[in-house]
Amino acid sequence: MKAVRYHSYGGSDVLVYEEADRPIPDAGEVVVRVAGTSYNDADAGLRAGFRQDVVPVTLPHIPNVDMSGVIAEVGEGVNGWSVGDAVVALLPVDAPGAAAEYVAAPAEILAYAPRTVDLADAAALPLVGLTAWQSLFEHAGLEPGQGILINGAGSAVGGYAVQLAVQAGAIVTATASPRSLDRTRSYGAQQIIDYTEIPIVQAVAGQRFDVVLNLAPSNPQENVELANLVADGGIYVSTTTPVPHDVGRGVRAVRPFAYSDAAQVAELVARVDAGNLQIAVTERLPLSELPNVHARAAERIAHVTELAAHVEGRELGFEVAAQLRAEADTVDVRVAGGEIVGQVVLTP
Repeated sequence: MKAVRYHSYGGSDVLVYEEADRPIPDAGEVVVRVAGTSYNDADAGLRAGFRQDVVPVTLPHIPNVDMSGVIAEVGEGVNGWSVGDAVVALLPVDAPGAAAEYVAAPAEILAYAPRTVDLADAAALPLVGLTAWQSLFEHAGLEPGQGILINGAGSAVGGYAVQLAVQAGAIVTATASPRSLDRTRSYGAQQIIDYTEIPIVQAVAGQRFDVVLNLAPSNPQENVELANLVADGGIYVSTTTPVPHDVGRGVRAVRPFAYSDAAQVAELVARVDAGNLQIAVTERLPLSELPNVHARAAERIAHVTELAAHVEGRELGFEVAAQLRAEADTVDVRVAGGEIVGQVVLTP
């Protein structure tokens, strides 16, 4: 089968579109013929080696944790799933991923794919949808009537977070750039701040929020400023960079890491099929373009890695960031296809 793999950690140039062995299902697994996968910054960070001491992978490694497709084989001991079922899942981060024609997946992480969208596009749902869901409801405990500030609402996670928060009955203030203002507004946010026109803290002067959800790369000072917008006893959740250790005033600060949960994916799918949750796909590309997509994101990944390394004091992070910065300097983003502004779906 064809797959994208990397044989060593490094820049986007380590990604190779090549022949690989088709997986065979172990007990409790199925093999899925991949219809689509989506690019996530987490995949690029893993490829760059930023988390190799925490999440080591066996090289050569096939990246991409988001998967949608059709079951082609069922392993021993699998019940409830059959060949031909259309499924979607968030794959284990340290296992061979979905940047391939076929992928093996534990049956327990599967959910039926949405029926109302293209099967390939369903791959834009798992990781970012779960990140939004778990941030809002598991970590923040968002309740009807609460006020929430979503910083970075124009991001892939942000689009889901705004929709889910509005549906939960929260009063949503969202930040977005001009290119995502209309989409964010269509999701029902009550107040939208164009952060390119006015600093967030200035725009919400005098306001406090029960929950602040930060989805944008932020330096330590920006994290403190955002956390200070949380009301006494509220919660600050940041998915991108480490949070302040002690905000005070009874404010909790959490940095969540999304995990696979089939029941939660199924709930997200049900909302998609009911017309209550929109899947936003900004690009559809052949899988062979994955190295180019990674190259286009090099500047952003370098920025996030630098911020995290600065806060955590991890020397490996500074080394990786320097390598990524050097790569970013060689990429003409406009020629390569433009900055990545949302979910990119790739099809084998």
